[in-house]
Amino acid sequence: MSIAKTYNPKEAEDKWYQYWMENGFFRSTPDAREPYTIVMPPPNVTGVLHMGHMLNNTIQDVLIRRARMQGKNACWVPGTDHASIATEAKVVAMLKEQGIDKKSLTREDFLKYAWEWKEKYGGIILKQLEKLGASCDWERTKFTMDPDLSESVIDTFIKFYKAGYIYRGVRMVNWDPQGKTALSDEEVIRKEVQQKLYYIRYQIKDSDEYVIIATTRPETIMADAAICINPNDERYQHLKGKTIIVPLVNREIPIIEDTYVEMEFGTGCLKVTPAHDLNDYELGQKHNLDVIDILNDDGTLNEKAIILVGEDRFIARKKIAKQLEEVGQIEKIEDYKSQVGFSERTDAAIEPKLSMQWWCKMDELAKPALDYVQSGEVRLIPDKFTASYKHWMENVKDWCISRQLWWGQRIPAWYNKKNEWVIAKTQEEAIQEFKSQGKTVDSIRQEEDVLDTWFSSGLWPMSVFDGVRNPENEDFKYYYPTNDLVTAPEILFFWVARMIIMGHNYTEKAPFKNVYLTGIVRDKLGRKMSKSLGNSPDPIELMEQYGTDGVRVGMLLSSPAGNDLMFDVSYCEQGRNFANKIWNAFRLVKGWEATGSPATTAQKTAAQWFENRFNQAVTEIDEHFKYYRLSDALMTTYKLIWDDFCAWYLELVKPAYQMPIEQETLETVKNFFQKILSLAHPFMPFLTEELWHDELFGQRDAKDCIIVAPYPEIAGFNENVIKEFASVQQIISEVRNVRNSKGISPKIPLPLAINATEIDYSKYQDSIIKLANIEELTFVKDKVAGAVSFLAGRDECYIALANNIDVDTERERIRKEIEYLQGFLVSVDKKLSNERFVANAKPEIVENEQNKKADAEAKIKILTESLVSLG
Repeated sequence: MSIAKTYNPKEAEDKWYQYWMENGFFRSTPDAREPYTIVMPPPNVTGVLHMGHMLNNTIQDVLIRRARMQGKNACWVPGTDHASIATEAKVVAMLKEQGIDKKSLTREDFLKYAWEWKEKYGGIILKQLEKLGASCDWERTKFTMDPDLSESVIDTFIKFYKAGYIYRGVRMVNWDPQGKTALSDEEVIRKEVQQKLYYIRYQIKDSDEYVIIATTRPETIMADAAICINPNDERYQHLKGKTIIVPLVNREIPIIEDTYVEMEFGTGCLKVTPAHDLNDYELGQKHNLDVIDILNDDGTLNEKAIILVGEDRFIARKKIAKQLEEVGQIEKIEDYKSQVGFSERTDAAIEPKLSMQWWCKMDELAKPALDYVQSGEVRLIPDKFTASYKHWMENVKDWCISRQLWWGQRIPAWYNKKNEWVIAKTQEEAIQEFKSQGKTVDSIRQEEDVLDTWFSSGLWPMSVFDGVRNPENEDFKYYYPTNDLVTAPEILFFWVARMIIMGHNYTEKAPFKNVYLTGIVRDKLGRKMSKSLGNSPDPIELMEQYGTDGVRVGMLLSSPAGNDLMFDVSYCEQGRNFANKIWNAFRLVKGWEATGSPATTAQKTAAQWFENRFNQAVTEIDEHFKYYRLSDALMTTYKLIWDDFCAWYLELVKPAYQMPIEQETLETVKNFFQKILSLAHPFMPFLTEELWHDELFGQRDAKDCIIVAPYPEIAGFNENVIKEFASVQQIISEVRNVRNSKGISPKIPLPLAINATEIDYSKYQDSIIKLANIEELTFVKDKVAGAVSFLAGRDECYIALANNIDVDTERERIRKEIEYLQGFLVSVDKKLSNERFVANAKPEIVENEQNKKADAEAKIKILTESLVSLG
């Protein structure tokens, strides 16, 4: 095929993705090869592609493409999560726009709307991932509410219940008044909020005396059950045994004593509201206090509040504060900052609320999940997250697994007329269970609540292969445990820990070996990207503008594991420029006409160097992948292609203008080009596949695609060859620097003399002459008087510029350079004379400083001699 002057990303992306799909390159079925398995963290079915998804799925695609090229049976399972809270909120909002109130619908009718919404919008994000180049096995796409996955969830609930891990009881929960559901502690985001601290006067019964209570929540005074003082507080000894009148509602409550109250905090008096604070609840249990819940599920005040019934809690707060002021029961009001919990899904302020819920005991379940990480059987990358994982697992609380929603897996609990309950998979089994326990089977009904979404997604690595229901099936035995999980640190406990818990409970194996934790994508000002801030670009638009390969490179160039990515569109521009660099290099090579002549000595020497440099880069890249340093792996690839291949190797071997190139050299160039394309493919799948099929590389059949081409293997390399050529590169660069500093045209050839003490430059002579435009290259044993000099390693080089320079200007330049080097030498000497530095620094660091000193001294010596030669 003829190659266009400029690369058209869109055309290549549409063409090759469709081609890969049609030819089944993403498909994986068990065979004799080593499996390499990734399960995609299922994005919410409500979601659309954002920058976090871009980063996460690009990393997964790089890993899966590389494994596929390495000959492994690469299987990447995609899917979406039903996201109970978020999806139900979306459907409720949609119905509201249609004038339909959820309360007016039956559960069945509501679920019908929800499934219709899911079918219409639920696949958007997966289609967008195709645009990203995600090479998932789309035939394996799963949804957490697929019938088989839902059955796995119900089976697991029953299994855990029978094992004694699941129980039902009234406990204080985090209540989301907007979502009208309980949340686990991990679904609550703590934020610092500017509030008011109200100092309220509570009158002692039958007295003119009052105590002052400080609170940020005056709307809860109607739920007060007691005032608590510390028994050791001398200020309040006279109040023991007395009662107090609650302001506004004039209810009488006792004064109790407990060392829980800190005498130094606030006024030393604490109002106890057992229904609306976890600590107060525990205090209330201890002292047998009344529990007065004054809030409805939606956060409005109920009849038990007596006043302001039906008002929103925050409106009630302001009104009650005003009423207290009007009756003279506000002592003072102060500004006050404190931590407030917000729902992760709806961003509503959380209410502590007593509620009958289903719970999962976590103490025993958490221990093996901690052991996997501490033993290294499951590796967290970077390992800085191990400490926080350990802290959470050692301090884990029982998990509230019920949600007051309709969208999700309905809890398999069944109640009779007396509100007695049994656990069973079906109503028929429930009836049999009731009968076996001698209980009535009248008016059997199923639990209304559904399970927490994380309960179902905790089974994901198993349930996608049907390993819960059918653990002996071929897929599960072949693909499980999976290899790598790529996810965000903020769901390390929500999801990662729970998958390990579930996996161990079923299989006594961890569900994956490595957990790569990505950073948060932030803008260049360090702010987290979000729609509300307007600082998050549309990933689809970025790919349209810069090409998918360009955006992938841009994301990964600045994305070290576990560290936040400071994203700037300029990275995508850099990625696009890289793609164009490869494209233009290909156009250059394709334009060469070949002659039957064998390669020249210089071309063979250049090929020897690049082969060694290539093998060195492959070794470095392999090491980076081993430790999941994908950003470094890409940067090594980038430099190899841009600098070593394009800027040096191609320049070394390319023929003179309109002259043919030796056939042997052209074949070598094509061979190297295919290798660098293979190395770049996991990062840049579309461009590399497009070039791979050019006729320059000969005819290929339908299956001969780069996506399954062999990935370059580690091979030995000669470090001396690489070091020698580094000196050659330095000589060429220094000659170019001399031209720039003197304003000498690159077209004017210059004489060069080398006093070689370390390297035999004769085999590089033609390369130096060509790239540095040298009219004559000589090798000398003595200094060249009146010449500009520089060092290449330990070897001295001289350019006799004769009439090309102004002697006075050159003399001044040399003096300034000597002055700079002398200052640099002082700083190095200072370090090396510091005994503490020499004693404590790593030997290689000390050696590096000593080398700096030697280099500076050698340069000063040569420059001083050059100064003398100028007179």
